[in-house]
Amino acid sequence: MKLEVAQLSKKFGETTVLQDVNLSFSDIHSLAFIGPSGGGKSTLLRILAGLETPSAGTVEVNHQTLDYQEDTLVKYRKTIGTVFQAYNLFPHLTALRNITLPLEKVHGLTEQEAHETAMDFLTRFQLEKHAQKRPAELSGGQRQRVAIARAVSIKPRLLFFDEPTSALDPEMSAEVLEMIEGLREEGRDFVLVTHAMGFARKVADQVVFLAGGQVIEHGSSEALFNSPQSAEVQRFLAKILKY
Repeated sequence: MKLEVAQLSKKFGETTVLQDVNLSFSDIHSLAFIGPSGGGKSTLLRILAGLETPSAGTVEVNHQTLDYQEDTLVKYRKTIGTVFQAYNLFPHLTALRNITLPLEKVHGLTEQEAHETAMDFLTRFQLEKHAQKRPAELSGGQRQRVAIARAVSIKPRLLFFDEPTSALDPEMSAEVLEMIEGLREEGRDFVLVTHAMGFARKVADQVVFLAGGQVIEHGSSEALFNSPQSAEVQRFLAKILKY
């Protein structure tokens, strides 16, 4: 994965959420955004995923400069998979149909092709017994695993995870994190927003610490967690990793 972010800012009305963000990464597989709540992590991820339009600045993902015109963004979104903390599953559809619907309507697969692809991923992620269940009949961990299966089924060139375990209890969180770790071991590229510091430390090649809409520090996982340079990051990690 190659990522270039230059002078990126984002405002919602009079509120500045991101201010002059600059990042440059080449040849990495996994990137984690960490930091206090309200620091701009999810907004930055949504801009990279083409789900929010920046107020200023440029973004380049894998040598493609993002053009934030809607028709261009539609094409870009077809090439990525995004998983949110709230699952974003269709509540009236089964787990199977939640996966087959975008494969048919967005990616042009036949009904049979979509069904075979979806069942392959449900089986792979040990969800085949739940294929005909609707989201309300699934546990939170199962719902999130279906959402990840849906994201991966389109064969994306890049995955985005926005706090995928924040709504889950520890046991369910572990299920989902193991699933993401497995994708990492396959060599899939992804960007992750998380409050799970141990997980970020384990799976991320590079880590970015954001607070107050700005990048305070970034570097390799080992460097940032073992020897953070800024006092703000030192205080944050000392507090978070204490318990």
